[in-house]
Amino acid sequence: MAFDPVTAVLDLVNGVGGKLIDRLFPDPTEKAKAQLALAQMQQSGELEMYKVQLSAIIAEANSTDKWTSRARPSFLYIIYIMILCGLPMGVLAAFRPEIAMQIGAGLGHWLDAIPDSMWALFGAGYLGYTGARTWEKNKGVAK
Repeated sequence: MAFDPVTAVLDLVNGVGGKLIDRLFPDPTEKAKAQLALAQMQQSGELEMYKVQLSAIIAEANSTDKWTSRARPSFLYIIYIMILCGLPMGVLAAFRPEIAMQIGAGLGHWLDAIPDSMWALFGAGYLGYTGARTWEKNKGVAK
């Protein structure tokens, strides 16, 4: 039988959930209510939904396609850079608030200069790519 990382993660979550319930609810009646809620989540299929979400993430992580494996980290690196750029802007705002306001306004004007049709094209392309990848994975076209 092959190792299923999604099942392993869910087993871990269930184990951790049980231990958390034991620690958070020392009262036996409260503990029983929490365990019942966890069991209801399992029966309602909510945990199955999480399993499906985890399987997509794990499939992307295990992909040999260099663009698939780099897409999410590259996007996150851009977000990290934007957050890190905010740190010197905060310091600048403390000493020279007028310059910080001008930089912020300039960035806003730059983003506003991008036509709405370009934003729509980006959104359609991104959603189309996502939908196509999902379809490929479900049909078994892409591994």
